[in-house]
Amino acid sequence: MAATGSLPLTQYPTYSKPPTSQKPHKKPLFSLPKQAFPLIFSFPIHRSLNYPTKPPRFLPLCDSLQDNIVQNIENPKKLLLPNAHSRQILSPESAPRIFIQDPPWISALFWKGLYKMTNQTVKIEHKEIEKRKYNLLRRRQVKEETEAWEKMVEEYRELEREMCEKKLAPNLPYVKGLFLGWFEPLREAIAKEQKVQKGKNKKLRAAYAPHIELLPADKLAVIVMHKMMGLVMGAEEDGYVQVVQAAVHIGVAIEQEVRIHSFLEKTKNYQRKQIVDEVQGASKEKEILRKRVNSLIRRRRLTEVQKLVKNEEIKPWGRDAQAKLGSRLLELLTETAYVQPPIDQSGDSPLDVRPAFRHKFKTISRGPGQKIKKRYGVIECDPLIRSGLDKSAKHMMIPYVPMLVPPKKWKGYDKGGYLFLPSYVMRTHGSRKQQEALKGVNVKNMRKVFEALDTLGSTKWRVNNKVLAVVESIWASGGNIAGLVDRNDIPIPEKPYSEDSTEIQEWKWSVRKANKVNRERHSQRCDTELKLSVARKMENEEGFYYPHNLDFRGRAYPMHPHLNHLSSDLCRGVLEFAEGRPLGRSGLHWLKIHLANLYSGGVEKLSHDGRLAFVDNHLDEIFDSAENPINGNRWWLTAEDPFQCLAACMNLSEALKSTSPHSMISYLPIHQDGSCNGLQHYAALGRDNLEAAAVNLVAGEKPADVYSEIAVRVHNIMKRDSNKDPATNPNALLAKLLIDQVDRKLVKQTVMTSVYGVTFVGAREQIKRRLEEKGHITDDRLLFSAACYTAKVTLAALGELFQAARNIMGWLGDCAKVIASENQPVRWTTPLGLPVVQPYYKSERHLIRTTLQVLALQREGNSVEVRKQRTAFPPNFVHSLDGSHMMMTAVACRDAGLYFAGVHDSFWTHACDVEKMNQILREKFVELYSMPVLENLLESFETSYPTLVFPPLPERGNFDLREVLKSPYFFN
Repeated sequence: MAATGSLPLTQYPTYSKPPTSQKPHKKPLFSLPKQAFPLIFSFPIHRSLNYPTKPPRFLPLCDSLQDNIVQNIENPKKLLLPNAHSRQILSPESAPRIFIQDPPWISALFWKGLYKMTNQTVKIEHKEIEKRKYNLLRRRQVKEETEAWEKMVEEYRELEREMCEKKLAPNLPYVKGLFLGWFEPLREAIAKEQKVQKGKNKKLRAAYAPHIELLPADKLAVIVMHKMMGLVMGAEEDGYVQVVQAAVHIGVAIEQEVRIHSFLEKTKNYQRKQIVDEVQGASKEKEILRKRVNSLIRRRRLTEVQKLVKNEEIKPWGRDAQAKLGSRLLELLTETAYVQPPIDQSGDSPLDVRPAFRHKFKTISRGPGQKIKKRYGVIECDPLIRSGLDKSAKHMMIPYVPMLVPPKKWKGYDKGGYLFLPSYVMRTHGSRKQQEALKGVNVKNMRKVFEALDTLGSTKWRVNNKVLAVVESIWASGGNIAGLVDRNDIPIPEKPYSEDSTEIQEWKWSVRKANKVNRERHSQRCDTELKLSVARKMENEEGFYYPHNLDFRGRAYPMHPHLNHLSSDLCRGVLEFAEGRPLGRSGLHWLKIHLANLYSGGVEKLSHDGRLAFVDNHLDEIFDSAENPINGNRWWLTAEDPFQCLAACMNLSEALKSTSPHSMISYLPIHQDGSCNGLQHYAALGRDNLEAAAVNLVAGEKPADVYSEIAVRVHNIMKRDSNKDPATNPNALLAKLLIDQVDRKLVKQTVMTSVYGVTFVGAREQIKRRLEEKGHITDDRLLFSAACYTAKVTLAALGELFQAARNIMGWLGDCAKVIASENQPVRWTTPLGLPVVQPYYKSERHLIRTTLQVLALQREGNSVEVRKQRTAFPPNFVHSLDGSHMMMTAVACRDAGLYFAGVHDSFWTHACDVEKMNQILREKFVELYSMPVLENLLESFETSYPTLVFPPLPERGNFDLREVLKSPYFFN
């Protein structure tokens, strides 16, 4: 028998054992089936493939090697015991057995087969481990989505027990202490209301009665408290929330919980299962359904469960029912919730117990900067409540958190995303026409959109704990650096003793300004606390996912609202990919460019070589930032995006200090951003060579900067105006005042939003904020005049440079006006098959009587808003195109094996894959605009509205789109 291995040609007696000069391994490398190899490996194996110099003589093998010998060696499981023919290997005269060396091909095949078998076993075991891990995470995810309110209820019950047992209030965070005091009285009031409504004659019952009975009183109490406090935290105004908003918000939350509660009632073995129906047949059918559902639940076949219970789902309540129930629960909250100031140490003054919430009517403006005011019913909270809220935001419940398992794949309007929480593929904000369009479209036509959303949702993230630790340290010490808000309010100016009307007026202005700043700080502090609370919750998770859906134009957003990669520098800094990849040579190159881009301050406008040189010249500062971010030189704080810059410093420092920088595993997402992406899309539509060059559709030695170009033009116009006579030209003095303040930052936001239809008022407010930041103009009236003048000049400069884009914008607006004039909304289909309907209708007031007040609910009317349909169409259409480009890139990157995340005009992947992603995104841009986009749009308009006459397409240039493939700074 041929033994697999290279052995010295020593003859052993048949009965003797092999030599044992080499000690065998304590643990074998491979575990082999005993029956497959009897006696063959009773001696050490030397994996040498050298032939002996003088091979022994032996008889021909005849048929001792059967036809399937090679197959058997490749698959050792099939090796059999030696048969009778194998004895013919030895000479008849020779009694001892001889062990011979195999040819190298047999040895190679054996080890290959052995490797395959072992690798297959490891893979199976790995799959089993991964499956168990996934099932565990899935169970946790289901609990997160379905049992959150139950956990809160149990927590307050436990706190109450503790308080009663110890005869004192536990040491709680501020908001938890408030909730504990409100919980029991509110729960009792709701339970009483449920009992009263149940005891009434059906005709005398309140409109909300059928809905208030659908959840236990304690759960309703928790939902009302948390939702109301959440609204108060997010309120921009000083401590009040409109009744309509609060009532509907609470009603929606309760309906959502009722759906989950009802589902679990049907699928879990609750006591209700034992109730016998009056009709025996119906009871039997329900019993069978319950058994079937419970069986499927045990086997985790949730899709089939949902199909089974679909027929018994609750019909949507509608806004009226939500508002009526929400109003009654709000009323109960105002009747039962009280606050008490800290007890006076002297004990002389009586206890000051006062309502936590008051219902009143307030005259407020309809929107910021509007003079029209209306009288609204509001719920106003006591100042004591607001005083400690921003420190307690982390204790609020957030329903839509990142998922522990990949989201459900999208298969329809409401099929996908979260496992149980209501998930819709588009945020329609109640637009009936848009919902009808989505539900009516063939699912096959939406395949590419669903694929893109699934791709974005399958990207696995994790918390960057090093950056989070730095954020926590700064936040604990008061914030106010690295873009974090100051945790302290600014003092309110004291009233002057003077009776001078001018001084009094100035004091009133300064008080108003201080209150505005403090309200903004309060809101920002609550927002930061919410972001950090999610980061703390997820910091020890191996990874998590963000389900994505669309806005009505087709742009993708994570469904979780707080800690996500679309958000602020803080969020982006503490997030990274959960899967790492080796940097490689190109990855190190792009990591350095990424760091320079994040540092910004003009560095991002240098050539790639210039950015690399900048990083190489600041390596000492980068190492210091990574090693000692808090107590070092803190160079990273001078960056425009400080926390992202810090994350990049840590990553680069780790790579450069390792023995093999190119082998270092990097988890950092590297961004490639479009150069004023809206104008890039217009340049591709208009094929204008000058505009294409201005926004980097053409290769250049360094990136073209459209913002700097506009700033230069604005400066030149102001310089001309400053030389004019102030007596005849009132703008001359403003031009002299502003000429030295014009820079890239002043005009950037206006240029960026101009293609999205920014109005003069919008441009004025943007520029006013920038001038305020500069601090050179302190007088409010002068500041307003300066902002008006600068906005006018900036828009004029834009019109000069981007004439072709303006022509297309005008054409789109004219088409929208033609359609809207016939009382029709503008509708179109994106290149990926997504139907879009503009939701701008005149709203109709609908009055409903609630126990708290008469509420005026806004409903979508039947008349379109012609002006809004016209002005919003150009930016909405371009947004639908940039959304299409991002989704096309996402799917192509997935197919190429890349990790991908997208933020509208910013595409992210691992450093080692940036070059491949750059190639893909350019190819997809060319593919998108190689389609006759405007021609298709016009054709669809003419088909949908055959009686209307549309203006002809604007003239376009002869720019060759393939130039984009060679442009290094198109996205960079």
